[in-house]
Amino acid sequence: MSTTFRILLLAGLVICAVATALVRKPMRAVIIYMAYSIIMSVVWLLLESPDLAITEAAVGAGITGILFFLTLRRINLIDKDAEHEARREEDHHDDTL
Repeated sequence: MSTTFRILLLAGLVICAVATALVRKPMRAVIIYMAYSIIMSVVWLLLESPDLAITEAAVGAGITGILFFLTLRRINLIDKDAEHEARREEDHHDDTL
């Protein structure tokens, strides 16, 4: 495997880790976290550890992502984000008229 690809994977891990901590919207943080888990599963494959790769993909991106989505839904953060975006678009539309 090429060194460039490995460097890109490691850079992707760092970017996802930092972005997860810095992003303001919880929904985006969950999506970035899931991307981190997928990248990490590819890293495990490159390290010739397929059992950890499968576990990372299933638990990290799969089950944990679903649990985060359900939790956000349960505390109504997903709905509040959608309402906020709709109001912001209406305000922007009204300003342009």
